[in-house]
Amino acid sequence: MSGANTGALKGLKVIDLSRVLGGPFAGQILGDHGADVIKIEPPTGDETREWGSPFQEETASYFIGINRNKRALALDLRQEAGRDVLMRLLADADVLLENFKTGTLEKWGIGYDRLSERFPRLIHCRVSGFGADGPLGGMPGYDAILQAMGGIMSVNGTPESGPTRVGLPVVDMVTGLNAVQGILLALHHRQTSGAGQFVEAALFDSALSLLHPHAANYALSGNLPRRTGNDHPNISPYSTYATGGRPIYLSIGNDRQFSRLCDLIGAPQIAADPRFVSNGARVTNRAELRMVLETALAGYDGAELAETLIAAGVPAGPVLDVGEALAHPHAAHREMTVSMGEYRGLGAPIKATATPASFRRKPPRFAEHRAEILAEAGFSADEIAHLTDEGITPDKRRI
Repeated sequence: MSGANTGALKGLKVIDLSRVLGGPFAGQILGDHGADVIKIEPPTGDETREWGSPFQEETASYFIGINRNKRALALDLRQEAGRDVLMRLLADADVLLENFKTGTLEKWGIGYDRLSERFPRLIHCRVSGFGADGPLGGMPGYDAILQAMGGIMSVNGTPESGPTRVGLPVVDMVTGLNAVQGILLALHHRQTSGAGQFVEAALFDSALSLLHPHAANYALSGNLPRRTGNDHPNISPYSTYATGGRPIYLSIGNDRQFSRLCDLIGAPQIAADPRFVSNGARVTNRAELRMVLETALAGYDGAELAETLIAAGVPAGPVLDVGEALAHPHAAHREMTVSMGEYRGLGAPIKATATPASFRRKPPRFAEHRAEILAEAGFSADEIAHLTDEGITPDKRRI
């Protein structure tokens, strides 16, 4: 374990029924900031425990990456006795987080309408694919499908590559962030009203919310965006550029920065060229601009040049791989890597001076905290043993 619980959400109890990515990612954020998050898995476990390699003690890195700061219990909600256990756990809970297909909890008699009658202060947050209603209401959603349907793939890639998936599950993760925002908004509302509410974060909505500036450009011009690879559609130079060594990314937002860039790479004449004197001109002539910039950049290594440029107020950065990014001295300074024994993970990106995040629990083994969670809910040792024997709260995964 690492660190005392210093988070702003200390004292908050979260029952996390979610699996895979969006919901568990939201639960980890709440846990990092102090909430007591009880991760409840089905008897077969969260399927991401098998999404490897690599594995650590038969648990995949995928699960390990998004399930720290949680206690674990397995519960068979298909059985009435399992749902009875859930009701006991919800008695003093603040948040229920789940990503069941719309209608599943309702079929079991534990949908929001029923739960809100029994637990009026409960905040029920659902992560879903498309929401509960509408033409696609209730349909399952998956990150890559929503990247495709949400327009994200259409603007990612190059004319040669065609529509391309973003190389990380951006829709799932942003949906998890939106779920956290929704929960925090509902907690604030409850503080003034005393009432909980239903909160939904849908992958479809989250995907569309990411379409800036393409949606704004389309709304104003009526023109569909083109795939521009690493180039920004509205700004130039704003892309990766070849150098004499490592590639560099330049993000030049105004003419002053552009003039400074040209001076620092020993090519002030580029800034004086009529084709490049304004951002609009540079966007129009971006191909010619690339040629003259890369000719000048050929005498530099991108990593060294990026340090010089950013120190001079010119936005630039070297193109690093994952290992290099995690090993960067600034990543250590910002505490963006975490170690607890054999556990290695990413740090919390939100820094709060009075209530910093803390890392107290490694990702749990399957049903690791079964006995203590049930005992806290008032179950006797005999009752716990009976629930385990009957498979209601199993201690081993059903394969």
